[in-house]
Amino acid sequence: MTNILLPTPAPLLGRKAWSLFLLALITVGVLAPVFNLLVPAGSAFHLSDYAIALIGKIMCYAICALAMDLIWGYTGILSLGHGLFFALGGYVMGMYLMRQIGQDGNYKSNLPDFMVFLDWKELPWHWALSDSFIATVLLVVLVPGFIAFVFGYFAFRSRIKGVYFSIITQAMTYAAMLLFFRNETGFGGNNGFTDFKRILDLPIATPNMRMVLFVITGLTLLGFYLFSRWLVGSKYGRVLMAIRDAETRVMFSGYSPLPYKLSIWVISAVMCGIAGALYVPQVGIINPGEMSAANSIEIAVWAAVGGRGTLIGPIVGAFLVNGAKSWLTVTAPEFWLYFLGALFIAVTLYLPQGVVGLIAKIKNKKGGAA
Repeated sequence: MTNILLPTPAPLLGRKAWSLFLLALITVGVLAPVFNLLVPAGSAFHLSDYAIALIGKIMCYAICALAMDLIWGYTGILSLGHGLFFALGGYVMGMYLMRQIGQDGNYKSNLPDFMVFLDWKELPWHWALSDSFIATVLLVVLVPGFIAFVFGYFAFRSRIKGVYFSIITQAMTYAAMLLFFRNETGFGGNNGFTDFKRILDLPIATPNMRMVLFVITGLTLLGFYLFSRWLVGSKYGRVLMAIRDAETRVMFSGYSPLPYKLSIWVISAVMCGIAGALYVPQVGIINPGEMSAANSIEIAVWAAVGGRGTLIGPIVGAFLVNGAKSWLTVTAPEFWLYFLGALFIAVTLYLPQGVVGLIAKIKNKKGGAA
């Protein structure tokens, strides 16, 4: 009997990639805290609190872009509703942070200020576990995951795909935004949640706490990157790419696309929920605007600009686009949306593989010339 030799699994990362990963790990866990907390403010090497807050926020966005790459770049499912999952994770964390205010609010009540203003007498049922940090961490995963599972099950079972799927995801997000705008739902209406004071009974607006949140966000991003590399390199990941390239052939080969599409959809949603939960304590606010259609479209733009199907590309895209946004909204705010639209058109027409794909192409040309 002839033994069949299976191909050797590819390493999680190459030697050069591991070196860059370790450099990123050291930067997030060691260099950034040292430059921010220990280097004097007047030094050229000092990393300001503003820079820490900005980079921390962008790292949350990068997690969303990575999640988008798993479903769009590797599975061929374009979602225009991932802002919903990001916001749900943010709202779950925001509810906990509102409970942490206690009687330090303007009305000196155990109820959040907006509930006192609306003459509420008690917390609604869905706030029952909001005073527990452990329950909050679990709900950050379970709430976006459950919503994604229910929506995805019916959508994928009905074989909705392509532009139709993108449209209904955007409709779902828009409907949720309208729901959260209503005061009677108990989510703060159009103002949302803000004025956070503590997390785990520790002051939230201190340099040390900001740095702790920054480091946790960076480690989470790096952890999700490794997880995604492992996922797409496994047999599961190869089936996802086969579904992206030829779903009908996958079905004829004996694989049902439903569990694969549904599972990666839920994983992607959970990643966005965790990103939202990390975003809220760093930014200090969460409101229904995070569910806007524009926010969900921006997540797709980050993935496209960086390079779909590369994992590192969407992370690069999130940093490039949001770095440009931070600069342009200060220097020329009226031109930001024009720039974003022109960037997306240029990438679609001239850089279908994104920035990372362009760099790889240049390297290949240099290698061929040599």
